Amino acid sequence: MKYVVAVANQTIEVEIDGDRVSVDGTEVSAQIAELPGTPIVLLTVGDSVRRVVVSRGVARGQYSLSVDGRRFDVEALDERTRAIRQLSAATSVPAGPAPLVAPMPGLIVRINVEPGMQVQPGQGLVVMEAMKMENELRASAAGVVKAVRVSPGTAVERGTVLVELE
Repeated sequence: MKYVVAVANQTIEVEIDGDRVSVDGTEVSAQIAELPGTPIVLLTVGDSVRRVVVSRGVARGQYSLSVDGRRFDVEALDERTRAIRQLSAATSVPAGPAPLVAPMPGLIVRINVEPGMQVQPGQGLVVMEAMKMENELRASAAGVVKAVRVSPGTAVERGTVLVELE
């Protein structure tokens, strides 16, 4: 199985075939031994043994590795997954700022913007009452208000689009 590993702004090809391991075309003697019940693995490369603490990241193939007190964010993908990810990224269209949606059911108390207004990241757009508390909902990115889909006094469900940005 061939993997593409991205670490510290470098891309490395690792191929594993049984006990044979190749790193960027160079065959190396390597073994990994997991310590059951812990996030620790022992990595042996040649005569060198390292203790590596492995934490899974949020996305598939992402890991955080701690080696000798240094932390590395790593992405390791097999060839097929990487090709699929590259193809989907190449065909995706930039979406622009995400619309502001209700994070929970509630009542709209106040609208702080109107169509055509320029907004900045973190700017309060809508005040919503939920569970007897007022929550100010903020813009996640800069943009221009395209449409305001609610008005004060409107009861909304979770996921309702409140403000569209462009």
